[in-house]
Amino acid sequence: MKLSSSFSASLVAIGCLLLAASSSAVGTRRITLDKEADFKGGDLKGVAVDSRGSVRAGLDLGALPLAEATSVWSALPQKDGSVLLGTGNEGKLLKVQAGAVSVVADTKALAITSLVTAWGGTVVAGTLPDGKVLKLEHGKLVELATLKGAEHVFSLAFDAKQNALYAATGPEGKLFRITAAGAAQVYFDAEEQHLMSVAVAPDGSVYAGASDKAKLYKITGPGRANVLYDFGRTEVRAIAVGPKGDVYAVANDLKTGFTVPAKPSRSGEGAPAGPTATASKAKGKGTLYRFTPDGLPDRLYDNDDEHFTSLALGDDGRAYVGTGVEGRVYAVDRAGRAALVADTDERQIGALVMSGPTRLVAASDPAVFHALKGIGGPDAVWTSKVFDAGLRARFGRMAWEASGKLELSTRTGNTKEPDDTWSDWSRDVDQPGPVASPPARFFQVRARFGKDPGAELTEFEVAFVTDNLRATIDDVNARPRRDANDDAIKTSGGPVTRKPESKLSISWKVDNPDKDEMRYRLSYRLVGTNTWYDLTRKEELVTKESYDWDTSALPEGRYRVRVRATDELANPPDRVTHDDAESGIVLVDNTPPRIENLRVTGRRVQGVALDGVGPIQRIEVALAGRDEWVPFYPKDGIFDEAREEFDVDVTVLSATGPALLAIRVYDDANNFVIQNVALK
Repeated sequence: MKLSSSFSASLVAIGCLLLAASSSAVGTRRITLDKEADFKGGDLKGVAVDSRGSVRAGLDLGALPLAEATSVWSALPQKDGSVLLGTGNEGKLLKVQAGAVSVVADTKALAITSLVTAWGGTVVAGTLPDGKVLKLEHGKLVELATLKGAEHVFSLAFDAKQNALYAATGPEGKLFRITAAGAAQVYFDAEEQHLMSVAVAPDGSVYAGASDKAKLYKITGPGRANVLYDFGRTEVRAIAVGPKGDVYAVANDLKTGFTVPAKPSRSGEGAPAGPTATASKAKGKGTLYRFTPDGLPDRLYDNDDEHFTSLALGDDGRAYVGTGVEGRVYAVDRAGRAALVADTDERQIGALVMSGPTRLVAASDPAVFHALKGIGGPDAVWTSKVFDAGLRARFGRMAWEASGKLELSTRTGNTKEPDDTWSDWSRDVDQPGPVASPPARFFQVRARFGKDPGAELTEFEVAFVTDNLRATIDDVNARPRRDANDDAIKTSGGPVTRKPESKLSISWKVDNPDKDEMRYRLSYRLVGTNTWYDLTRKEELVTKESYDWDTSALPEGRYRVRVRATDELANPPDRVTHDDAESGIVLVDNTPPRIENLRVTGRRVQGVALDGVGPIQRIEVALAGRDEWVPFYPKDGIFDEAREEFDVDVTVLSATGPALLAIRVYDDANNFVIQNVALK
């Protein structure tokens, strides 16, 4: 969500002259949320925000604190419904069952990095920095294998068909193959220092991810390996293989790289807070790829704000990734559509299980076990980030676009972070209307999804007017004004500098990895309907990433535009791919507003300005025949409706004699109407 405004010094000066009794001398502005980034910044409890910019029900998570640990590195559900957790506080093995936590074993290592089920249901664990592979026997962890040259066991994977266990290790970048008897041999020796991840495909191929150069290896036999992909980053953190052989991998770009600290003392000093040791507190960049069984790469999701610390495949066919700075969980489908499905209070997501009867999110700093209870829930609530009006503001009408039943409320305050001085949350409302919260600088809105789990919020808007302060002018530049249609806060009440335009400029961006020639088809729909109409002709060839749309023949209203990109110009029909994306709300308003009940009472001019779409943007008055227009506000002091009553004292214009006045009204699309009235 972007904040923007344009203020005119002449408007402020004249507005103060005409409306000395009003405190609203600054134009009406709006906060508009209609994109993914707009909705992500707040607090998500049981809700999800997807890449198309909509909020809906998300993961409903429980919360069980793990007092015995500060971090969780691994998780393994058991047949009895319990869950084993490998922690980073003296390498403890914890058991969670029926809401209770118990310590199964204490390895005294820095961390239990990986847990798998191997031969006959045997639980096997990897540790660092001792580099041991342990197995659980009679309630105790005992050593299974000694890995020569290995100090850190980062990841384990079991091949049930070959009855073999694989261990990815460092600091010599070796992959070990281990038998049930504990015999270990080097299966692959990489050039990198660390092999951080390993997974086995249904065909027996073994995949390993390296650090400090993020390479993904495919290993088909002892010493037989090739680089499936070089990510050009610092680590391949995790790998998961689907039932049909698709390989998913997450890679990170970390500024500090991976460093394993020395083993902590008995007092616990020196223990890391999370899975990436010294790199965990620094923000990195994460990427998620899917590879077909024959090795074709498909980049599904990039996050430039956080690195990824965990990966799991869900029963719903989506890949789930956990992040290492904000403790978030994203779900990504095969088309690359991502949704933020959980935003925990913890800093890192150490382990994810999203398939089978027991699903969970294990978080670190502090360590908390989140059992997945379902989707949504009665307490599913989206809370926006805090919006800054810049000055104390009076908030007008709020409106939203949604499917299903939602309840919205607001609160305001004068501190950047909400505290006890903020107003209480207003009463929940299920219909657009005026904001009940008192005037303040900062604003926040929340939406409850509990009454309708299928509800979806796609847009929110609220109008506001800030207090008026003395205007100062500095560093004045003369340059053409850029179109600001992408701004989330728009100004009304200010001078109209643009003519109404029935042609809209549509543009988009395309990430074209193989540089194929692209073709685009455009369509549109009226908001509130599901029918799409062709915007481009069937024979029309659009290859540029922009298009001018003449809307003069359309009925006025609010529309969305859809762009479909295909590579059909460069590929045969059976290989053509396509992708769709929708715009935000597009206003089509080609008819001027109107003025009704225009009348004169003494030296006051009164009437009603109306528009078919709205809102009214500006009302101004001048002596007929003179191009000296003076603006004034509607009676309620804020431009936020399609119907605005006005009542203005025009003594300053007409002095004491008779005069012919012109009233001019603009709508939000800069269409205007002029009507005259005589003063006696």
